[in-house]
Amino acid sequence: MLSSATLNSFMSTYGYASVFALMALESASVPVPSEVVLPLAGYFVSTGTLNLWVVVVVSTVASLAGALVDYYLARWLGRPFVVGLLRLFRLHKNALDRAESWFGRSAQWTVFAARFVPGLRTVISLPAGLFEMSVGRFTLMTVTGCFAWSVILVYAGVLAGSPSTTTFTTSTTVIDGLSGLVAAMSAAYIVYYAYAARRRPHVPPTPS
Repeated sequence: MLSSATLNSFMSTYGYASVFALMALESASVPVPSEVVLPLAGYFVSTGTLNLWVVVVVSTVASLAGALVDYYLARWLGRPFVVGLLRLFRLHKNALDRAESWFGRSAQWTVFAARFVPGLRTVISLPAGLFEMSVGRFTLMTVTGCFAWSVILVYAGVLAGSPSTTTFTTSTTVIDGLSGLVAAMSAAYIVYYAYAARRRPHVPPTPS
């Protein structure tokens, strides 16, 4: 939705408020990639404009806020509304089907693990709401996963930045590599988890 130049300008102008807005939108299924936003925030940390732990906390709180929006919309309005919401943002219904499949295997741990998988992390809140997962457990798993994801990507941006760089675009190659490594490790964990889950009898999720 936004170019790197636009993000650079927006975040340099609005600082922590921009991090909150962008991460809340991403977590509410709006296609704003945290894989770009958080490393960029890390770059600003490296220049002394932002503080690392404040960025991580703001990102985590924003992600929870956006996730709760999706959770309650799905819980109150049902699957037809969710499918329509995905279409509005040009997200394929298969993303929801995938999330529901993961959720059916192990609800609370799926919410945690999905926060590390691009694509799945933005829609996992929807089946959590549809299946009426306990909001307390949903909040705990979301905060834990989003906090860890934020630390990894913000610190990747810090490593990619340096006091001598004047634009974020000079560091995008390093950041893309680090983000790709994080995504690959997360995907490997999910594949292993899915294999282990398939060997256990499947029990449909029940409201909790």
